[in-house]
Amino acid sequence: MAKNLRFGIYSEIQNGYDADYTKTVWDVVRLIENADQLGYDIFSVIEHFFFQEFSISANPLALFSAAAQRTRNIRFRTLCHTLPLRNPAVFASEAAFADIITNGRIDIGVGRGHAWEYPPAGIPMEETQGRYEESLDIIELAWTRDRFSYDGRFYKMKDVAVVPKPVQKPYPPVYMVGTSGAAFEIGARKGWALAFGGPAPVAAFKPGVDRYREACAKYGTKPTVAAVRAVYITDDDRNLRAESEAVLKKFFAYNSSAVPTLRGSAEIKQRLLNSNYAFYASDMMELLPRLTYEQIVNEDYAFVGTPRKVLDQCGALLKQVDIDELLIITHYGNIELWKAARAQELFAREVRPHLSR
Repeated sequence: MAKNLRFGIYSEIQNGYDADYTKTVWDVVRLIENADQLGYDIFSVIEHFFFQEFSISANPLALFSAAAQRTRNIRFRTLCHTLPLRNPAVFASEAAFADIITNGRIDIGVGRGHAWEYPPAGIPMEETQGRYEESLDIIELAWTRDRFSYDGRFYKMKDVAVVPKPVQKPYPPVYMVGTSGAAFEIGARKGWALAFGGPAPVAAFKPGVDRYREACAKYGTKPTVAAVRAVYITDDDRNLRAESEAVLKKFFAYNSSAVPTLRGSAEIKQRLLNSNYAFYASDMMELLPRLTYEQIVNEDYAFVGTPRKVLDQCGALLKQVDIDELLIITHYGNIELWKAARAQELFAREVRPHLSR
């Protein structure tokens, strides 16, 4: 555990139907302030639309611009901006503007996002891979060229000037997410970082991480890997199950709450497969709401227990996969704010020092 790890917090900003949108958002703002005071390196959220139990994080750049005025050092990262949902040149402008407002504390996470977001947005999922790859090219051009032209299948631009430009040069750090080894190859070639994890076991992501590191070696770029894991930490485990079971089970149920919209016919499944969304055609997401508490705790779905137990679980993760950053999820399943803040504090005080020695 001698490696110099960076540490952060991640929140999907889940919002059950019995929870208030405004309270949820401001709870996250307070957790960002708390994380900054505790010395965390990064606070990250998802970008997500249409399905509130999964997430109401519809405008991370606005959240980060506000939080930057209330914090001093912590960086901000979206995992991920769903690029095929927007015009990439417009997004490049918006992200650069946020980089200015935050004084260069923005990281940019990119991906195709969740398959279930495209039908409500009116975008054929078969187009998402092509739109995504063209968006990556256009955003990089927008940030590094005074003017540029682009002639793609989905985007055609002639002599465009995208303004403003980011504070960070040549542009903010970029993190790729997803389950596609092909996408990770693109990130390795460009020297971009990789983030993985969430509700699934680490073993589900390890092949993609290995492929990314191999590709970085091939292209001569420096790999950076961030892992995301849900945690529930308490300094007294006598009431651990009573405190944690409901919110943990909600976390996994909310993560699969939009899956039924992708079910219903063999045609939909085939469209997912044709669109390189095989993960969403599988049964893995549907297993999540059926997980028992014992499975969550014992089968690497979340880190749960006292700081000593969570430290051991983190150690096991580091033996499984080579990472540079660990982002913990403390805010999920309509958890009470004080419990999420307590988890951030206990991890910072009693776990993090032993992992960064």
